[in-house]
Amino acid sequence: MADWIAAIILGLVEGLTEFIPVSSTGHLLLAKEALGLSNTPWDTFIVMIQLGAILAVVAVYFARLWKVLLGLPGKDPAARRFAVSVLLAFFPSAVLGLLFHDFIKDVLFNTTIVCVTLIVGGIALIVLERWSDAGTMGLRRVVRNGVETLEQRELTEDAMKLSWKTALGIGLWQCLSIIPGVSRSGATIVGGLLLGVDKRSAAEFSFFLAIPTMVGAFALDFWESREMITGDVAGLIAIGFVVSFISGLFVVRFLVDFVGRYGFAPFSAWRILVGIVGLLAIWLY
Repeated sequence: MADWIAAIILGLVEGLTEFIPVSSTGHLLLAKEALGLSNTPWDTFIVMIQLGAILAVVAVYFARLWKVLLGLPGKDPAARRFAVSVLLAFFPSAVLGLLFHDFIKDVLFNTTIVCVTLIVGGIALIVLERWSDAGTMGLRRVVRNGVETLEQRELTEDAMKLSWKTALGIGLWQCLSIIPGVSRSGATIVGGLLLGVDKRSAAEFSFFLAIPTMVGAFALDFWESREMITGDVAGLIAIGFVVSFISGLFVVRFLVDFVGRYGFAPFSAWRILVGIVGLLAIWLY
């Protein structure tokens, strides 16, 4: 297969999976293995084309993000609150990513680990969905007059108005995604739901949090791999970048409504299916 075709395929995989709870990195690693691509420079390619999908978020939410940027110099409280919440959520995974970057790429970028985490994550999403449907999600314990009861907590319905405590909690959940196959978007959305954020806002905050997270991963990998990025490699990255942007744009536009309507069941089934097929392929070949 020509390298440019492989770049298009991987770009599509990235754009279509970056923002849904199925793990884009896991799918990219499995796709790379299925296509018979060597680790170098394709591992670098996989990290760097993710920026294309992230720019899709900027394009879709440009007006809201631009308003925040304009409000920061003027000390707009709402803009400052949102900016700080994103930075707080970004901080835990940024620290872990810097500390364990080599370990993640050398050890955790493993197809068997990816397949297992896809299956485990799929089962976890099913449990979460049933828990939500049963009405037990978002309950909090309240003690009145010495009697403990359970009450439904008030859900946060605006991704730009999360408390700093909630944002930091979501950021801690995002740390799970350093394991390929866990899914960054899945971890942050689940964390948001468990912390009292409604499905739509949890998905949107996951989009916003992806911006600094993936820009940071892009910058780190670019710096470490700068000597390997020749003209040919840069051309492949450009192809994957554009394809991931276009396909990511499609997903960002429709994902929030899809999650609100159908929940996580389709993603759970897909994760489990891909994980099982992947393990069978590893054992058989």
